[in-house]
Amino acid sequence: MTGDSTIRGTRLGAGPMGEVQRGEAAPRQRVDYWCDNGHHVQPWFAVDAEVPELWDCPRCGLPAGRDEGNPPAPHRHEPYKSHLAYVKERRSDADGMALLDEALSKLGERKGRQRPTGSF
Repeated sequence: MTGDSTIRGTRLGAGPMGEVQRGEAAPRQRVDYWCDNGHHVQPWFAVDAEVPELWDCPRCGLPAGRDEGNPPAPHRHEPYKSHLAYVKERRSDADGMALLDEALSKLGERKGRQRPTGSF
C-alpha cells in the first residue's frame, strides 16, 4: 500500500466533464443508409450539415444509399494490369516490332564500334 495521494490512471484536468464545461452540443440528426449486402448504417450529422447521398458501409466497404429498397450497386473494380498490358494498349504489334528493330540495330552499331579493353 502506498502512502501518496495520487489518483492512478488520470491526468491533470481529466475530471468529469458535462455540458457546463464543454458547452452545448450542436443539434444533430441520424441518417439511415443501406448497402447492397443489406447492412444498415446510421451515422450522425449536424442538422445544418449537407448529408451525402452515399456512405461507405463500415462492415463490408460497399457504397450505401439512403433508399432501403434500391441500394447502390457495388463499384466495378478493374483487374490489375501489368506494365506490358498498358504498353500494348498504346502501341500495336507492328509499332513494337519497329521499335525493337531500331533498338537492336543501335545496339549492334554500338557493339561493333567498341574495342576490347583487355584480355580475360
